[in-house]
Amino acid sequence: MSELVWLIPLLPLIGFIVNGLGRNVLSKGIIGALGSAVVLISFVCSCVLFLEVYQSRQSGQDGIIQQHLFDWISVGHLNIGLSFLVDPLSAIMLLIVTGIGFLIHIYSIGYMQQDSGFGKFFAYLNLFIFFMLLLVLGSNYLVMFIGWEGVGLCSYLLIGFWYKNRSYASAAKKAFVMNRIGDLGFLLAVFLILGTFGSLEFSTVFPAAKNFAAGDMTVVSITILLFIAATGKSAQIPLFTWLPDAMVGPTPVSALIHAATMVTAGIYMIARSNVLFVLSPFTLQLITVIAIGTALLAAAIALTQNDIKKVLAYSTVSQLGYMFLGLGVGAFTGAFFHVLTHAFFKALLFLGAGSVIHGMSDEQDMRKMGGLKKAMPVTFMTMLIGTIAISGIPPFSGFFSKDEILANAFAANPVLWILGFIGALMTAFYMFRMLFMTFYGPFRGNDEQKHHLHESPKSMTLPLIVLAILSFVGGAINFPAVLGGNHWLEDFLQPVFAESKALVPMVQHLEHSTEYMLMAISVVGVLIMVAWAYARYVKGQQIPSQDGQPRGFLANLSYRKFYVDELYDAVVVRPIHWLSSFLGTIVDRNGIDGMVNGAGKAAFDTGKVLRLLQNGNVGFYLLMMVIGVIAIFVYGFLSL
Repeated sequence: MSELVWLIPLLPLIGFIVNGLGRNVLSKGIIGALGSAVVLISFVCSCVLFLEVYQSRQSGQDGIIQQHLFDWISVGHLNIGLSFLVDPLSAIMLLIVTGIGFLIHIYSIGYMQQDSGFGKFFAYLNLFIFFMLLLVLGSNYLVMFIGWEGVGLCSYLLIGFWYKNRSYASAAKKAFVMNRIGDLGFLLAVFLILGTFGSLEFSTVFPAAKNFAAGDMTVVSITILLFIAATGKSAQIPLFTWLPDAMVGPTPVSALIHAATMVTAGIYMIARSNVLFVLSPFTLQLITVIAIGTALLAAAIALTQNDIKKVLAYSTVSQLGYMFLGLGVGAFTGAFFHVLTHAFFKALLFLGAGSVIHGMSDEQDMRKMGGLKKAMPVTFMTMLIGTIAISGIPPFSGFFSKDEILANAFAANPVLWILGFIGALMTAFYMFRMLFMTFYGPFRGNDEQKHHLHESPKSMTLPLIVLAILSFVGGAINFPAVLGGNHWLEDFLQPVFAESKALVPMVQHLEHSTEYMLMAISVVGVLIMVAWAYARYVKGQQIPSQDGQPRGFLANLSYRKFYVDELYDAVVVRPIHWLSSFLGTIVDRNGIDGMVNGAGKAAFDTGKVLRLLQNGNVGFYLLMMVIGVIAIFVYGFLSL
């Protein structure tokens, strides 16, 4: 199978071409089956490839497979090939992208069944899978960059899928522009890497980087540029506001791109470049500060949102902050572990929200829901599992991955643990607030919605069940030693992070007693938050008013998203619009165009005056001749 690595991304590309060209010819059944089948086959191939890597690791080898397809760019000493790298890190990412991708394709068959753009939607989904696989498999920064740009393009296409709605199109443009800001950082980093190391291949760059001293300005510059790229793709401060707005796209898009795969590309890229980052302590500190700020800010905003998808969107931003926190303190395995578990429970929660929206006749406001657990029992049970998992309650998967990040944060600096713990408390509160407002209490919608209320079809509920199972058992993949586990994921990924650990042994191990204490405090705190949410929204029925105006200064700040969008509009958007208007009107139209048009008009007017001298009157001509002769004599006289 290692010789057929190229088949994994090729199959979704074929699905894109066939569905794209045949979107108006093929039936929805064929389009859905084909779009899902190519991703399923890619998943099966990824499983076989994963087993090869696993067996290689079991035998004591590195489990690295490289495949060179052809020389892509060859100019002088520069030789960049289109080649793929499969190692423990990319092998797991392949399973996430294709496995979660397949479940979402199946879900989309039911969710998008009545949409006139069914064929185009599946073509876009297949194209996204292709580019994401290219990003994951690339053995050099240029191939990764092509995949990086490709998923950004697909994000734009899928967010603005219902482009006839102007606000949806604006959200797509916002995502595209903010991602381009980050992508510029990636491109500059690629140029700097090429100029420094003479190559873009990971196998050349990382060993050469070990010759640089920690804190070298070249390495610091490269890592800062790469982190800027990651802040755009993975929605960190200050480039995070596009992600909540992206929720206007179809729900399967939110689950696939903005929960399980694309937004984790930044984490994957930094984890892949771990050797460079451990040589730049300043960048790691910057990542840590930005990460904890993002996690807390997004969680604080999610506390008062009433749109079910907006709550999950800000939850995604906050969870991405935890992943970056793990990277910042050098816990690369812990960060990637949370990528894995987050893919399970966040895809589950988004698809569950889509099931609710589908059953509620496209209603997304939780204030108009309530009492849905009887009408939608499968959706309720699966979303309950996802909510428990993301809240960090054992033995569900989110507890183990989040606990590992917080434990490493405590080892690095107890203040980081305190801040992370506060974020975890807010996570538990706003997630159970969402669950209780949606599924408990009396139904608050209208009679038409109540009549239409129903459980989603099996094509939508089966993926929910599979993801719920994974959300429950997923934590076993890296069960901590303090609880009798063997850290399987850490051992499996050891070749990927071995060099960085040898350079800078960053993560300190805690005493078991300390770990037990931190776990206990975390679990008790989360359970208190759950009880508070239950007392407030189930017992007390304190549902926010329909006008959307929460009371209190802090609550209003949270509801208004701390006015970040308004700040960006005032500081960035309006000045740019003013500058554009000034340059367009004053400089271009009145200045440059005025000069060009003025020169032409001056020549025209001068000719218009001078032509009057040629009037055909002989007497006038004689007079002008005499005046000319006199002028010559005067000039000659004055020149003596």
